[in-house]
Amino acid sequence: MRELDRADPAGAVAAAAKRCSNWGRWGDDDVLGTLNFLDEAKRVEGAGLVRRGVSFSLAQSFDADGPQKGWRRRTNPVHTMLDTGLDAERGQGFPHGLGGADDVIFMPLQASTQWDGLGHIFDHGTAWNGRRAGDVVTSEGDLVTGIEHAAAPVAGRGVLLDVGRALGPGGELPDGFSITAEHLAATIAAQGGSARVGRGDLLLVRTGRLARARREGWGDYAGGPAPGLSFTTADWLHDTEIAAIATDTWGFEVRPNEFDDAFQPLHQVAIPHIGLFIGEMWDLDALAADCAADGRYDFWLTAAPLPVTGAVGAPVNPIAVK
Repeated sequence: MRELDRADPAGAVAAAAKRCSNWGRWGDDDVLGTLNFLDEAKRVEGAGLVRRGVSFSLAQSFDADGPQKGWRRRTNPVHTMLDTGLDAERGQGFPHGLGGADDVIFMPLQASTQWDGLGHIFDHGTAWNGRRAGDVVTSEGDLVTGIEHAAAPVAGRGVLLDVGRALGPGGELPDGFSITAEHLAATIAAQGGSARVGRGDLLLVRTGRLARARREGWGDYAGGPAPGLSFTTADWLHDTEIAAIATDTWGFEVRPNEFDDAFQPLHQVAIPHIGLFIGEMWDLDALAADCAADGRYDFWLTAAPLPVTGAVGAPVNPIAVK
């Protein structure tokens, strides 16, 4: 494992960015980043994993009781009815007794289970593939790598690494636990052959943090201390050539971060340099229990983001089928 100088996050980010850069790998015009690893053959492989037909939604509920506390103006979803059954009883102007209900939702696109798109994070004003951040994302949205480009590709072989169950007491890792490449390897070894991770896979990492939030209350789940990926996993994330990764935490990487003065440094390498799609706040508990019961940790996974044109992130209802 690489040693970190806690006093030098900028140096660590710069060195990891140089080692792990995928700039130009798929051409100057690329908008998919690591999703390029998820090809047709990988989808066929993933579809072949369906045996029992049991399915799991990996999304948290999108409602006013969610985890958000207002950081960076992020609020929980607000759901409002435009037409109701009462309106139908009183008459809505439709012929032959027809009535209906309609509703609307207001929400930040990253209020609950979601993908971070390639336009979400920059490094010193530079976006994915070496583009100027100001040329990519303007007041009109992400004009180059908008999340809509990921609407079709995110379907293939999913793999769950239940690090919480493998290494944590009671199946949960404590806040501040840095998951290293060695921890990931140990989890793969404990889970067996179906947990192998490689090119084109959609990787899910369970820490148990969401299970604790459900038991104890949201608290600081959205933005506070949490277990998560160590900054030192940047090389592993690059070298394994996974298509995307998602966790059951708000921030994907360990919090507090591993430097004395830093904020989400692994994001700063993973998104603009590796081109990696990152999912956060996924609900992996029911899937994890089933995987532990049948000993199979890979499955068909489809997780298309809502294709909001120009968005830098979007909600998703991921479905795992075993």
